[in-house]
Amino acid sequence: MKKIRIDKWLWSVRLFKTRSKATEACRNGRVRIQGEAVKASYLLTEGELIEVRKDGFTFQYKVLKLIGKRVGAPIATTCYENLTPEEELRKYENWFTSGYIAIERREKGSGRPTKKERREIEKWKGI
Repeated sequence: MKKIRIDKWLWSVRLFKTRSKATEACRNGRVRIQGEAVKASYLLTEGELIEVRKDGFTFQYKVLKLIGKRVGAPIATTCYENLTPEEELRKYENWFTSGYIAIERREKGSGRPTKKERREIEKWKGI
């Protein structure tokens, strides 16, 4: 049975932009398998369900194929099945189409969000 490190797989299928970001997500407990946080060195097998918390949203994926090298987006999407609930997907899509992305992504040099802005962001994200 073939196995691969979870951080390498997350990066290979383009769920994270860099492998170090995938490793950091594992280290911070944002990657879970069967409800338990996993380390970056966790050996992933086909058929496992992964829960990834990213940018305040929780995504769920089923591993269909193990790959160790980063591939193009069309090929990467064949390696997993997106099992994220509809309500979470709608919440994610609304975040991009609404004005909240402007609150979340700030102009360079504009400083940190105020306490009020931070609370609005957290309230909207449901944190």
